[in-house]
Amino acid sequence: MSEASARQKMSPKDLMIVLVISLGSFMAGLDVTIVNIALPSIGKAFDVSTVTVSWVLNAYLIVLISLLLVSSRLGDMKGYRKIFLAGFILFTIGSALCGLAPGIDVLILSRMLQAVGGAIIAALGAVMITSYLPSALRGQALGIVAMFTMLGAALGPVIGGFLTSTFSWRFIFYVNIPVGIAALLLGMHILPRLDPIAPKAKLDAPGVILIFAAIGTLIYGLIFLPGAARMSAVLALIVSAVFWIFFYLHERRTTEPLVNIHLFANRAFTLQNLDVMLIQMALAGVMILMPFYLEIVKHLPTDNAGTVLLALPIGMILTSPIAGRISDVIGTKKPIILGFVICVLALFLLSTIGLNTSIGHTVIYLFLLGAGTGIAYAPLNSAVMGESPIKERGTTSGLIKMMTNLGSSLGVALVILVATVALGPELAQVSAHTLPPAELASAFDVAFLFLMCVEVLGILLMLPVKEEEIGYSTDGEPVIAF
Repeated sequence: MSEASARQKMSPKDLMIVLVISLGSFMAGLDVTIVNIALPSIGKAFDVSTVTVSWVLNAYLIVLISLLLVSSRLGDMKGYRKIFLAGFILFTIGSALCGLAPGIDVLILSRMLQAVGGAIIAALGAVMITSYLPSALRGQALGIVAMFTMLGAALGPVIGGFLTSTFSWRFIFYVNIPVGIAALLLGMHILPRLDPIAPKAKLDAPGVILIFAAIGTLIYGLIFLPGAARMSAVLALIVSAVFWIFFYLHERRTTEPLVNIHLFANRAFTLQNLDVMLIQMALAGVMILMPFYLEIVKHLPTDNAGTVLLALPIGMILTSPIAGRISDVIGTKKPIILGFVICVLALFLLSTIGLNTSIGHTVIYLFLLGAGTGIAYAPLNSAVMGESPIKERGTTSGLIKMMTNLGSSLGVALVILVATVALGPELAQVSAHTLPPAELASAFDVAFLFLMCVEVLGILLMLPVKEEEIGYSTDGEPVIAF
């Protein structure tokens, strides 16, 4: 970058464009973590089991994963401004319906509508920055967007805990409404009207349907496998395998696929994409269990539990920028392995928590997990993008988001499965508030050990990767999944 470029500053118009896009990223980041802290309260309010209430998160993730790639394609076809604003409208309406939901079924359906808007907002942010701003400003603009994303994720547990304790869990959804309306009004006046870049492109509708069915049946099967509906769960897993095969065959043959399957012929690309998924599995698994541990086992008020959970995103925020810069100098492999090693240590320590563990120790363990994730994720992002051909980097960026959110969905489903097997079927049948705290803590410890093994697998996958000069910087890349 030239000295002139380095000194270039954003105009007020550029800054307002970045602000609108950042508001979307803030909402997306906030929604990742604000719901988790309220899950025990939602389960108690509707008197449903831990497995059932986990669908408030699972349903959102399934829709989000399925629509991330198609949202980018719709933006190319119809114009980024139009689709981005439509995403805000859907997200805001979905948030309002979630807050008004009279039952768990309506809440889950409303979360799915919210996820449609969330997928659009998440998918189009970076490409809109690239399209609307000059290249000399993109790095700092993406950095601002990343800061808002991580700020939203960091504040989620605190805001969610405060709103749930002071008012009701319904207000964790209502809080999105004023932000969404403000962003929508600003966007209508500020975002440039540009012609679509690919108005004649075709939407891979069969691919969208196949991946939605494959992910949905996979998550359903994993969650209900240990319960009374074991046979239907096994059938769902078989159906999922069939849909994944059909999706693979379809993507190989179609002219405009959602995912370029041929990219996975590169071993390093494949292994590092799997590691993106694995590291997010551990993060999501911990975030789904910890509110139940803090509120039921340790009897913390919801707002205090949210403050404790803040340690995890703080660890990510502090380490990720440093890891990104270091990996640009020494390469990506060593920071990735170091990050996974720290995660293994943190998860081992989390597997020892129980009735008598101090909150201070729990905070340290969560911070370590966040730090390890931050150290590994930014270099992983750089490594995957660097292994991708330049013309495929847009698709690869969407694929990283897809693998990240697939890891979130699998992490939630698998830790619930492991905890249910460890504790017994009652975890899937009754509210967690009615279970003995000591038994609940013991089941969670087994789940944390399982996640530790997942991170060990991540280390093993990195060992055969041969590092090459990739020439791709992680500056400005968001770390928190959305």
